[in-house]
Amino acid sequence: MRLSAHLRTAAFGLVAALALSTAASAAEVRVMISGGLSEAYKVLVPEFERLTGHKVLTAYGPSMGTTANAIPVRLERGEPADVLIMVGYALDDLAKQGKVIPDSRIELVKSPIGVAVKSGAPKPDISNADAVKRMLLAAKTIAYSDSASGVYVSTEMFDKLGIKDAMKDKARKIPATPVGEIVAHGDAEIGFQQISELRPVEGIDIVGPLPDALQKITVFSAGIASVSKEPDAAKALIKFLASPAARPEIVKSGLDPIAAGATN
Repeated sequence: MRLSAHLRTAAFGLVAALALSTAASAAEVRVMISGGLSEAYKVLVPEFERLTGHKVLTAYGPSMGTTANAIPVRLERGEPADVLIMVGYALDDLAKQGKVIPDSRIELVKSPIGVAVKSGAPKPDISNADAVKRMLLAAKTIAYSDSASGVYVSTEMFDKLGIKDAMKDKARKIPATPVGEIVAHGDAEIGFQQISELRPVEGIDIVGPLPDALQKITVFSAGIASVSKEPDAAKALIKFLASPAARPEIVKSGLDPIAAGATN
């Protein structure tokens, strides 16, 4: 898939100029990215490569946790990286550990949590907090991720609804695997994850976002890894992903772009 001609022209003006001013030759840019932004990223990266001549090599994994492909774990075992795209507060933690170049962090998008059921299953009422509580108490099996959305659901939302004890035997954390796949296979009736991570999964229906009273917006940010061997090309990629040219694909994937210079 390609960007529209108009957006491609705008992107070329932004990225090509930056690439020409910062990189003498094409570079290999190594990216570690969590699931939240990955659907739009997969569409945008080929355009970045075409415009700049850089080659992007991507490793996918959660922003946190202890699974082998989690971004902090990848960095700890010495995997090469130039750009890190992940949950904002997890990126901040890496910056405190000296693993992100100071002042390279840019907030890219806001991501709401959604609710999913298996395709064809009745869609429960999630219009308010009481309805969500009734849904959870009636469900036999519930799945949530091992990243930001799941941390919130399991440690805050259940408490807020007063049902933490009732959830102990039927709600489970899903490490690494997209929650939507668990729901699609029939291994959970209800799934919680960022809407942008649910959308690519076949075999599920997205009921909608959590109601405002329960919603937790996650910010995904990008930064340049301290071990980067191609910081100029890394900067060009981040600038492209944060540019107006990238907005349509980001919105299409269920995310809300953050305007340059905006604060969370």
